[in-house]
Parts: sequence; structure tokens; C-alpha cells
Amino acid sequence: MASSAQALLRVQDVGVRFGGIVALEAVSFDVAPGQIVGLIGPNGAGKTTLFNCVSRLYECGRGDVLFEGRSLLALARHRIAALGIGRTFQNLALFRSMTVLDNVMVGCHSRTHGGFFSNALRLPLAAREDRESLETARRLVRELGLEAVAGVPVAALPFGTQKRVELARALASAPKLLLLDEPASGLNHEEVGALGALIRELRERFALTILLVEHHMNLVMSISDRVVALNFGRKIAEGTPAEVRRHPEVIQAYLGDAH
Repeated sequence: MASSAQALLRVQDVGVRFGGIVALEAVSFDVAPGQIVGLIGPNGAGKTTLFNCVSRLYECGRGDVLFEGRSLLALARHRIAALGIGRTFQNLALFRSMTVLDNVMVGCHSRTHGGFFSNALRLPLAAREDRESLETARRLVRELGLEAVAGVPVAALPFGTQKRVELARALASAPKLLLLDEPASGLNHEEVGALGALIRELRERFALTILLVEHHMNLVMSISDRVVALNFGRKIAEGTPAEVRRHPEVIQAYLGDAH
């Protein structure tokens, strides 16, 4: 595990219970700057629960989550994006009646500083930030190959295209850490291959660190620098994709005793 001095994100002894159910039990791992780290495990392993702890949707019963050495647990949820953490969702969280461009512009708002009154009165700061947000959104739409549908309502687009819109919106907040929650769900084989190439490309282009929750094992193993495996809320393995793939507990978790 990377030292705390190197870690952009540190998950430290995190535990979560829902009533009598243990969702996470003493889970620890680090994500170093610039890494793509895959988080894998069977259904119910605790992957999404952990993601929701990092993005402050869930409270930790024990442990800590640190970003750039600073605990996230005392922060209000709405401050997470401004701190430099962006995320996508397994079930798309887009504004379906709004256009692609407008959806991406929503992601820029976590970086703006104009308050309610400056926006309401159209003060110079608000006007300048609106122009900058529009420029950023247009650039991201272009870079993610969405120019042809920029003015189209999201609801009218294929699922795979909507996934790219959500990715563009997450990038609009200029994150240092990008949390990708099942980005390949609902995509066909060709789209999954293109997604893997896109994630690697975005990591380089935007100097991102990425934590990825994904059931699609080939995608995780092909793009991750390191992989963390969970089962029944516990970390059972951590290492390179090749190391985790060979780990006996990982093999048993996915294949069972018969194999």
C-alpha cells in the first residue's frame, strides 16, 4: 500500500453497518496520484457502499477517508466536488429534458464563485463565469465526441452516448480524482472496448486519478494499475491486475468451491 505521503486518496479502516448488516469491515487502501485503481467484487461485496462513503453520500461508522491528507468526513456533501472529486453514477443522474451542452454546463457550477445575488443581478463576476462555463462545456463536448448532439435533449440519445455525457459533466468540475461507478453497465462489447481506451486517454489528458467500480472484469484488468477486491465487506486482495486475478480468495469469490 502506498504511503500516506504519496496517496491522493486514503481509505483507512472504514466500517459501515446498516442495522445488523456489516456492509464494510475495516477496509483500507490508498490511491496514488495518476493511478487507475479498480474496485471489484461479487454483488453485495460493498463496492458501491465504499464509493458512497468517499463521495459522502453515506456516513462511515468507523475509520476515515482522506483526500490530499485531509479528512472528508467532517465536510458537507456539496463541498466534495469543489474539493476536486468528481463522480458518475451506475444509474445515470442526468437531466433528461436538458440538452447535452446544458447538462455539461451543470458540472461547471461547482467551480463558480458568484453567489445568488451576483447571479440574480447579472453582476460582472457572474457574467464572466457563465462565459467561462460555456467555453469549458463546449470544449468537453468536443473532446468527448458529442458535438453532433450538443443541442439534443439527453433523453433522445442512446444509452452509450448518455454515459459519455455524464462523463463530460463529471470532468466539467475539473476533478483531481474521478470516481467511476459501473461505467460499462449497459454497454455492448464494442462500446466497452472504446470506453477503456477513452478512460486511459482522459487520465493522460486531464492528469486524473481514477477509482473505478466495475463488474466488467476484462475492462478493469485491462486499464487498472492496481486492483482492490472486496467480498462480504472485507478486502480480500490488493495488487496488480495479474496478482489479484491469481489470488485464491478472489478465484473462490467468483467461481466458488467447485472450481
